[in-house]
Amino acid sequence: MQLNRGVTAPLIDLLRADLGAANFSVTALTGLWGIEADAALRRNQRVPALRALAKLRATLSVPEPNVVLAQIFVLGLPVERAELAAALPSLGVDGAEQLGLVAARPDEAATQPGPLADRAAPADPAQVAPLVDLRPYSFVDAHGAGSWWITSDLGELALGHPLGEDHVLGVGGASLTLSALMIPTAVDSALDLGTGCGIQALHAARHATRVVATDISERALELAALNARLNGVENIEFRLGSLFDPVAGERFDHIISNPPFVITPRVEGVPSYEYRDGGMVGDALVEAVVRGAADHLTPGGVAQLLGNWEYHDDDAFHRLTGWLESPAETALDAWIIEREVQPPTGYAETWIRDGGTRPDTPDFDRLYGAWLDDFEARGVRQVGFGYMLLRRPTDGRRRPAAPARPRLLRLERLPEALGHNPAGIGHHLAECLAAHDWQAGLDDDALSRSTLTVASDVTEERHFWPGQEDPTLMTLHQGGGFGRSVPLDTAQAALIGACDGELPVGAIIDAIAQLLDADAAALRAELLPRVRGLLDDAFLQPPAA
Repeated sequence: MQLNRGVTAPLIDLLRADLGAANFSVTALTGLWGIEADAALRRNQRVPALRALAKLRATLSVPEPNVVLAQIFVLGLPVERAELAAALPSLGVDGAEQLGLVAARPDEAATQPGPLADRAAPADPAQVAPLVDLRPYSFVDAHGAGSWWITSDLGELALGHPLGEDHVLGVGGASLTLSALMIPTAVDSALDLGTGCGIQALHAARHATRVVATDISERALELAALNARLNGVENIEFRLGSLFDPVAGERFDHIISNPPFVITPRVEGVPSYEYRDGGMVGDALVEAVVRGAADHLTPGGVAQLLGNWEYHDDDAFHRLTGWLESPAETALDAWIIEREVQPPTGYAETWIRDGGTRPDTPDFDRLYGAWLDDFEARGVRQVGFGYMLLRRPTDGRRRPAAPARPRLLRLERLPEALGHNPAGIGHHLAECLAAHDWQAGLDDDALSRSTLTVASDVTEERHFWPGQEDPTLMTLHQGGGFGRSVPLDTAQAALIGACDGELPVGAIIDAIAQLLDADAAALRAELLPRVRGLLDDAFLQPPAA
């Protein structure tokens, strides 16, 4: 797809009008085929949805626009040309063909680039076939509920064969993860590094005045630009190039990246998909993004990315810390969360299947062997996956006259991170960073004079032996964020229970020491570090500014 924007922009506007008039939405599609069929589609199975549409068609003399649009653009199947013309009355079939959305004749399908080159158009000249996947997408973020239409390349189900190496991926699990993690704080500038279909740039455009979106794939940029226009988003600029090359010398307040982090053998015969493979050996691509972030962040700017990292003879976190090495005054803050670790076998199976190669084919075994050979030759024992938040120090941290704020270097393993409730996690990250900065700037005496409150999503669980008045086990639970749980002892439970924003922390600890007949100074020394940890995790909140 090569879009001539002067010609296609008006056509995209017509497409937007038609999709809106048809109520082509997530809710409407679920209404067409039901929740179970919807879940099956997420598992790449379309039979339940097809059966539902067939039953619906049998009851209608003329199919509704949503039925036609769902069949061609979501399920990837041909429709009658007259049906599509009725479903897209403003754009028309000719306009859809000009945009590269559909093809009506075999010779037209054969001219399409990339993975569509060998796709057969319908034999029936009265039919048209899809050349792209176009579906509604809905979300809720800090700015409220929203919905878009997202165009990407046809998937394996519609193609009937493995993906092409220039495939442009739609909204997948990794995309949803990163958009949930995105800190929504208003900023002047944002960079989406490796934009793909443009989904992260669209999300960033909700809190950034201007967004620059880059990619090494011209096709990805064309689809991303189409998606921006289709959804009426005008503050995104698209640039072609690898990594930070298109933004050399520029700095941004927020960098977001779902980089091509998949670790792929660099040998002949192993496909290298542009959307997931960065062309480097091992996890070097993720390392390059981490090391390059410092030169492209404004003071106080934040970078958020997903990544894979390898385990060799030592803990992978030692390697990640090495990526962050730089002069102390400019060293990035870092908060890295490892969500999952896979052995080489599981990792290879996941990504070979992701490319559309089925396990029951000889190609699968060949690729499997290539993956395992690569890991064995390079001494890779495991591969970790997780989230990385990097922050450039503010000017205040670098000024000798200002109080030094300790560097934040937090590396942790949370196997269930984002598994329970991803909504609002970006806001939670912002709260955690703000609370950390606040408490890190106070000595123990200043912290003791402060008043704190318990976050609204925090609950306490107590277990008792039958007939006993005192609990045997107490646990603090976080309803939002990462859903953390913290074990409590008597003194800590009493302290948290009294944090209502009225009494200073030190006064509460002194009162608890008196009740427990404990040394007040020793109890402060024991509890204040725990208070700092609870602030870092947003169990406790600092006083309002």
